[in-house]
Amino acid sequence: MAKKRVTAIVKINLPAGAATPAPPVGTALGPHGIQTMEFVKQYNAATEAQRGQVIPVEVTIFEDRSFSFVLKTPPTSELLKQAAGLSKGSPTNRHTVVGTVTLEQVAEIARTKMPDLNAYELDAAVKQVIGTADSMGITVEG
Repeated sequence: MAKKRVTAIVKINLPAGAATPAPPVGTALGPHGIQTMEFVKQYNAATEAQRGQVIPVEVTIFEDRSFSFVLKTPPTSELLKQAAGLSKGSPTNRHTVVGTVTLEQVAEIARTKMPDLNAYELDAAVKQVIGTADSMGITVEG
């Protein structure tokens, strides 16, 4: 069997289990000739258990207009906002503190994000999550 040629790789952040063919899906996949409704059905079925979170997806589009997709872990900022109970981060990063999280919560977020981070050890992943928290105005206690 011959390999299919890849024509594009598209990355989109979508709400789990609640994606629609409207933007951003339609505007990202439409120009490549992908049936957006088919993608939306498959994505929603795959992410139904994670409803309420934002799940990034990497869609690989092939020359014959077929596609495959890989689900990623939720963005670190979304996980931090959930852990701190916030709706958004600080408007002036590093100047205004808007919330706090514990070191245990940061370690749990780092464990969740490990497959998508460029860190080989948990300590390095924790440092990356702490850096994101700092830039969002969230302090880490412990």
